[in-house]
Amino acid sequence: MYLKYQDLAELFPAVKGIKDHELEFHTVAPSSSDPQPKGIYIPYGEDGNLKEAIEKGAIAAIWNENAETPAYTPNHFPIFYTNDLTKGLKDIMELYINKLSKAEVKVNTTNFLISDEESLKENETTYDIAVMAERLAEALGNAKLERRG
Repeated sequence: MYLKYQDLAELFPAVKGIKDHELEFHTVAPSSSDPQPKGIYIPYGEDGNLKEAIEKGAIAAIWNENAETPAYTPNHFPIFYTNDLTKGLKDIMELYINKLSKAEVKVNTTNFLISDEESLKENETTYDIAVMAERLAEALGNAKLERRG
């Protein structure tokens, strides 16, 4: 069971962009650098690089109502406004936990990509095949350079 547009519209009535009540969100990410397929981006603890978040797969964002929305934001891109991002994230988590507890079937779930900065520095693993291939090619290139001495 995924978070849906309808769930967020109830929490955050101030919204801009497309209004699709069946739109599902597969991830919630507070960092624009996290891969977030079909994700909700919440610029929690950072300035808010919405462009990078969209490039990483975000299809909606929670945004501070006192911060200017970037000019490059697509017109259809849903932006939910709140006056407190921390409370907004907490409200989303509570709503989702409540939604899961009432669900009979829990096949598909929204992933919350929240981690502390230290563990992110220690563990830079990914399951994105393109990134893995790039890292392997880079490692192979470095190994060839080391042999030519």
